[in-house]
Amino acid sequence: MQPDRNLLRPALRIAMLTHSVNPRGGVVHAMELGDALQAAGHQVTLHAPDPSRRGLFRETRCAFAAVPGGAHDAGLTNMVRQRINDYINWFELADTPRYDIYHAQDTISANALATLTERGVISGFLRTVHHLDQFDDSQHTAWQNEGFKSAARVLCVSKLWRDKLLDQYGIAADLAGNGVNIERYQPQAMPRDVALRIELGLHTSHVFLAVGGIEPRKNTLGILQAFLCLQRVYPQAQLVIAGGASLLDHEAYRQEFNRVLQESGIAVGPGKSLMILGQVADGDMPALFRCAYALVFPSLKEGFGLAVLEAMACGTPAVVSRIAPFTEYLQGDSCVWADPEDPASIAAGMAHACTPQSQLSLRAAGLAISRNFSWSKIANIHLDIYRAYLAHPLEISHA
Repeated sequence: MQPDRNLLRPALRIAMLTHSVNPRGGVVHAMELGDALQAAGHQVTLHAPDPSRRGLFRETRCAFAAVPGGAHDAGLTNMVRQRINDYINWFELADTPRYDIYHAQDTISANALATLTERGVISGFLRTVHHLDQFDDSQHTAWQNEGFKSAARVLCVSKLWRDKLLDQYGIAADLAGNGVNIERYQPQAMPRDVALRIELGLHTSHVFLAVGGIEPRKNTLGILQAFLCLQRVYPQAQLVIAGGASLLDHEAYRQEFNRVLQESGIAVGPGKSLMILGQVADGDMPALFRCAYALVFPSLKEGFGLAVLEAMACGTPAVVSRIAPFTEYLQGDSCVWADPEDPASIAAGMAHACTPQSQLSLRAAGLAISRNFSWSKIANIHLDIYRAYLAHPLEISHA
């Protein structure tokens, strides 16, 4: 057996930067990647803005640096500007360690690293683009574009966004992929499963889970409309909406969601038809996946959809959009496909996931897929990219 080539090389000092201490997909990616690189023998420090000093939502194997923050005026634009400046101030401190690799996972940290590069504080940085947003505010668009155009090397977690960067901006990004922690997300029932089911008042069947809170990209309104259709056939069905800690303002969308919900007349709360949990304790997420008959994830736009792999690793079937990036890593009957623009199609997918035969086949297929996405494999891909960058640090991989 050949030794891992990366273990034969000197350890790297890596600064991994993300935008939040809350459990969003990009933050989880940064944490898990940092832990996998640390396990491979490298010195990784995960950085995140933490003005309230709450700490990360989960402990990490790698080191964690809480970037302190100053006060900011109301509004998203002022908050983003302040967080960029917080990062700049942190890395300009004389006693802040220096690293071989500076890797930004978001727009906020990327803009800070771009300024630090201009000032000569660091020699350059890498940026992972998980997905791109459309903003009404030109300043946010400018920040988003600057965050990847100034990077010496750009990475993507899916072919979808790699192709978009090439087609729209002429940027040749590396495909870095995504992973799932199968030690954490397991199909075996745990005592917490029963306790959580009792606490939330969950039924033993026809429980559907939506992850990501109430926001347009997650298509939460479409999920609600599909659930209302499903209840005509399965009146005992329950929908659980978990998560939601985005920096973006989704108030108008939430108001429309609440309007449809109010008109529906369904009961909301523990043990009722609909439960809106908000941010769930991180340690409860595997149990919550296992309590669900299916994950309902018909996103309209997604960077990768890490929650799908997490659900599958727990043995929970997934109803997903028949669009990229899902079509890149999910094949055939490994999931239930749905048209995200059609609530009736989503409802049909949810109903299909309810049948005993579907439960068995989808569980087996999902477990098989999740085992192919180890974080150690993703870490090795990143190490190859890091080594190539360090060998030619002045070369820009895009126009």
